[in-house]
Amino acid sequence: MKKFLLCISISVGIYANAQDEIKKDSIVADTIKYWSVSGKNSLMINQAAFSNWVGGGANNIGWLAGINYNITYEKDKDLWENIIILDYGQNNTKGLGTRKTQDAINISTNYGRQFSKSWYFSGGVGFQSQFSAGYEDGNNPSAKKISNFMAPGYLNLGLGITYRPNDNINVTLRPINARWTFVLDKDLQTAGTYGLKADGDSSLLQFGFLGTAYYKIKVMENVNLTNSASVFSNYLDHPERLVLAYSAILNLKVNKFITSNITADILYDHNQIQKTQLKQTLGIGFAYTLNNGVKRSDRKDSQWWIKK
Repeated sequence: MKKFLLCISISVGIYANAQDEIKKDSIVADTIKYWSVSGKNSLMINQAAFSNWVGGGANNIGWLAGINYNITYEKDKDLWENIIILDYGQNNTKGLGTRKTQDAINISTNYGRQFSKSWYFSGGVGFQSQFSAGYEDGNNPSAKKISNFMAPGYLNLGLGITYRPNDNINVTLRPINARWTFVLDKDLQTAGTYGLKADGDSSLLQFGFLGTAYYKIKVMENVNLTNSASVFSNYLDHPERLVLAYSAILNLKVNKFITSNITADILYDHNQIQKTQLKQTLGIGFAYTLNNGVKRSDRKDSQWWIKK
């Protein structure tokens, strides 16, 4: 009888322990989020006013609005990352009027299937353009028009491999990549403009190699530097004429809602202009950051997807 009661006690204990483990597992499973959304909405303001100032100067006010979102799906060996970057800004200077200071549309999606730790077979699509017309002479609307929405517009579609050990490093190499250049503004559809072959052409197809890299570092507390670079070589026509781009964003966070950004962009594209292009901006203003979900690479309690 005693042995029987002992056996029942042991069985009940094992069952209760098993139920506790199941509950723990279900709790852990419930905390795993396959979708993560991180984004930043910002509005930068700059202003200067003068009255009887011997040193001279012109009253001006400017603004820059932008959104930057990263929407990622991570489950088992699947990695799907979507990036949305939209920026637009203007400056109004007394005596000169309103001129555009920033204008960018950058949207991309990339899917990867893991084949080794931190390495993925990947394929993706990227789109780049701007919202409104751009002009010579410091974006003077009375000067010659040199760009517009979808003039140029770039669409990249390619296959390759991606190296992504964590959220701060991402390198993608695509030996198979199609690059379409669109010029949909009829005023700009002339031979040689953005590489167009003949007057009236509205697009140009190139096929070649595309490499992109992203690297974010923490300089110090509340100071981060984000670097991104890309290179494209056209197999079909002058592969030595590389399209090179580099962008750096230094973000200085004052508090939860106030931030300051210093940006620098360098671009060389033989089809645009046979000179190195440089753009730099500085702004301070309001920013709201959204962070919904924890990315897989940030979770220390769920590294089951990596084979030890």
